[in-house]
Amino acid sequence: MTLRTRFAPSPTGFLHIGGARTALFCHLHTRRNQGTFILRVEDTDTERSTQAAVDVIVEGLNWLGLTPDEGPYFQSHHTARYLEVVQQMLAAGHAYPCVCSRERLDALREGQRATGDKPRYDGRCRDLNLSVGDQPHVIRFKTPRAGETLWEDQIQGPIRISNGELDDLILVRSDGSPTYNLAVAVDDHDMGITLVIRGEDHISNTPRQIHLFRAMGWEVPEYAHMPLLHGSDGAKLSKRHGAVSVLQFREEGFLPSALNNYLARLGWSHGEQEIFTREELEQRFDVRQLGRSASIFDRAKLLWINGHHIRAATPEQLLPELAFQLARLGIDPPPPPEQLAAILPEFQSRAATLVEMAQKCRFLFIDSVLPYEEKAARKHLTQAARAPLAALAAHLETLPEWTTTAIDTAFQHTLTTFGLSMGQLAQPLRVVLTGSGASPGILETLWMLGREKSLARLKEGDDFLASQNG
Repeated sequence: MTLRTRFAPSPTGFLHIGGARTALFCHLHTRRNQGTFILRVEDTDTERSTQAAVDVIVEGLNWLGLTPDEGPYFQSHHTARYLEVVQQMLAAGHAYPCVCSRERLDALREGQRATGDKPRYDGRCRDLNLSVGDQPHVIRFKTPRAGETLWEDQIQGPIRISNGELDDLILVRSDGSPTYNLAVAVDDHDMGITLVIRGEDHISNTPRQIHLFRAMGWEVPEYAHMPLLHGSDGAKLSKRHGAVSVLQFREEGFLPSALNNYLARLGWSHGEQEIFTREELEQRFDVRQLGRSASIFDRAKLLWINGHHIRAATPEQLLPELAFQLARLGIDPPPPPEQLAAILPEFQSRAATLVEMAQKCRFLFIDSVLPYEEKAARKHLTQAARAPLAALAAHLETLPEWTTTAIDTAFQHTLTTFGLSMGQLAQPLRVVLTGSGASPGILETLWMLGREKSLARLKEGDDFLASQNG
């Protein structure tokens, strides 16, 4: 049987890191087994579901490279199908109308809590064979009262749930809308889902969905319930731990390959290997190898992995993200891709995030670096530096070609003429060119900046020193 998995988010907010991990595991397990990965938007909560949330979820998946083979499908488009199944259940005696009022149900639960019992529906309408007409009612499923529901979970192992722990599930609300568990079971059947990969917080839904499958005579899919992510304090991951939108990680300068690598390692391992390419993950990942314990989300480890991926990335992988970050810094129009590709080797080993890389190379794409960093200017832009910088500018202006070899000739001539050490010329020059005291190698910095901008910055530096002298 061909493997078919689904990632089924609710469009009530952004794609958070836990949801991204679920989508990644579905994608990787499917790719390894030559299956089909489906995106299904579970928007039965019509009051909270929004198109904006759908757009953000899809954008997040696309950025991570987790583009589905099918979908997105929307549960809101299949209401007629769900209600058709409910009519079949009513006809077969697997469901029944319930006219119990909200007041009665509230009082029932209050009484159960007072006696220490688990709040649940008592089945009052279960065997009344009611004819409801226009009377307000819901449709409930006749949950088996005896025995237990057992399945062999691919991550958790065998799970047994006593049917006596479950009450009669509402299938259709009083307004005629289908409920979550009904929609999920029908969709999983109709879409041919063979393996449901989801968080362990859905374990309580699984016996209910298995009951619906069996009532309809459908084949039950297999299940794999993943341990949840926790923060460093051991609590379930939340916004205060960094459970923010996946797209915020892009804004913070993380590569999608690094985030996928890190998320894959939360609960799964392959020997001692820490760094994985997408291709390696797709070849080796098996959801059945996941541990059963919660994983701790550690941003420091993610940052370390991101640095590795930046250093190993190809220009094709880095250029879109670097251009994105430069745009966020106000660089408009964007630099030509060939220019960005040429400078990448000078910055890849110097940055742990794309934000840091963009900040380090921003000086190349702006008209002026004034005002200089105060501490760097005070330390390096002294009057003693003015004459050497002017001499270097004059020499650079006459170079027949703008190469690091030619630039080095002008640089060495200036050092010799003024009897300076490398640092005595390089540091004031660095401040003049970049506005700060840190940059790639000074020859490479001049080469990347280009003749026109280098000479313009040297002129600004001379004007600055002249004003300081005055």
